[in-house]
Amino acid sequence: MGIIGGQIGYRILRFIAPRSQSSSGSISNEASDTKTELFFGDAFFKDVVGKTVIDFGCGRGNQSVEIALKGAGKVIGIDIQEQRLEVGKQTAKQSGVDDRCTFATKTSELGDIVISKDAFEHFADPAEILQIMSTLLKPNGYILASFGPTWFHPHGGHLFSVFPWSHLIFTEESQIRWRSDFKTDGATKFSEIEGGLNQLTIARFEKIVADSPLCLEWLETIPIKGISLFKTKALREIGSSIVRCKISLK
Repeated sequence: MGIIGGQIGYRILRFIAPRSQSSSGSISNEASDTKTELFFGDAFFKDVVGKTVIDFGCGRGNQSVEIALKGAGKVIGIDIQEQRLEVGKQTAKQSGVDDRCTFATKTSELGDIVISKDAFEHFADPAEILQIMSTLLKPNGYILASFGPTWFHPHGGHLFSVFPWSHLIFTEESQIRWRSDFKTDGATKFSEIEGGLNQLTIARFEKIVADSPLCLEWLETIPIKGISLFKTKALREIGSSIVRCKISLK
């Protein structure tokens, strides 16, 4: 994908954005990490009371700690980066919830609810992740996932969206070359950058769920600036800042 590449594409990107305009490859600028109800629905904190919640891809654990403070029976934060888990452990201790909020790289314990925020567009293999999540659910458990912006959103390229839809206009090769001017990790494609970008669309996500041991109970989108027209199926791919859904075992 992409039209402008090679030396021309690289030079245009370098002229427009000599350095990255974003400090990370993560989520929409329209919602902060503290607005958990925006990502999982207004009833979320009521639903987690007394439940075991697995925060899959918990990062530094702020969300996990918040859920514990709101009354969850137990919260298990899972992440592959040990340094982030250590931060989470310290935050849980300082907040007085370390007895019911733990952090690890994996768990064999089953959850009533598995949550995932700002992650599905970054997983190298979303289908594999869904398979793993399905093994972490109690029989009546479910997954709440929230992610975005997805690939066709104006800023779906995250770091690479130096202007709306620029990630679709320039070739992957030219964008990676531009990124290498200020990043030294040696990434050669979108999937290799820190956090990764798998070019996920809403339609592709729905197909991945349909092909998994899970089923989609509901999926809704939060459109750019609340513009209701962007909630229609014809425009949701370009107009959804956040996608959120509930997924359960078939």
